[in-house]
Parts: sequence; C-alpha cells; structure tokens
Amino acid sequence: MQAVIAVLLISSGVAAFVAVLRRRFVVATVTGFSMAPTLHPGDRLLVRRTSLSRLRVGDIVVVVPDARMAGPRPRTGYVIKRLAAVPGDLVPEHVPSPSNAHIPPGWMAILGDNPDASRDSRDYGLVTQKRLVGVVVRAIGT
Repeated sequence: MQAVIAVLLISSGVAAFVAVLRRRFVVATVTGFSMAPTLHPGDRLLVRRTSLSRLRVGDIVVVVPDARMAGPRPRTGYVIKRLAAVPGDLVPEHVPSPSNAHIPPGWMAILGDNPDASRDSRDYGLVTQKRLVGVVVRAIGT
C-alpha cells in the first residue's frame, strides 16, 4: 500500500513539475531563412515566456503572428526575429511608425537577421507586446 502511495505522489509531483515548465517555456522550430546565418530551418529553440519590459534590444524573440504579419500567404506557428527596438527607442530606419519617431509603450520593432529573406517590421510595422511569446534561451538541437 505504501508503495502505491509513493508512486502516486511521485507521479503527481512529476505532473505538477511538467505543468509548471510548460507555463514557463515553449519549444519553437525555425522554418525559414529570415534569421540566417544565426538560425537555420529545423533549429529547435527553447523559449522562456516573458514580458516586453524584461527584454533587451538584440534578444531573439518569438511572437504569434497576426493577419498583417502573414502577408500574401497564411502563416502557421510562430514568428522568430531579433528585437530591434523597445518602447522609448527611436523607430529603426525603414520601419513604418503610427505616430512619431519613438516606439510607443506596449510596442516593439522586430527584424530578421537576413533582410533579403525576412518579412518583418519593415513590412508590417510595429508589433504589439500582446503577441509576444518570449525570448529564445538557447537552441536545443536540430
């Protein structure tokens, strides 16, 4: 009887631990060439869920695309780009801005490392922080 209780307690503990990890982290897979040479198709990334206020320019971020980000073809999955500007920063060159030359609160600019193969803020403008999934912590394999 004690062995059954121990197994149930361990199983419950493992399940709770996995649930906490899933709320804190997500795995994303690179599907295009917009972040080459940094990232390549098939790269798997560990992404820590976080808020915009904890990010720094230069971080690689993951966002959920909206209709304007999809462009001419429907997009599935996530968008993976480099954070180019955060609230209060100057809007990067060639990025359309809704109001002034500074990034407004709650918005960010994201750019691909490979501009020739990237649809990013130069195409669809600033991205709301509501679309932010998190920041790439590390590549975890291909």
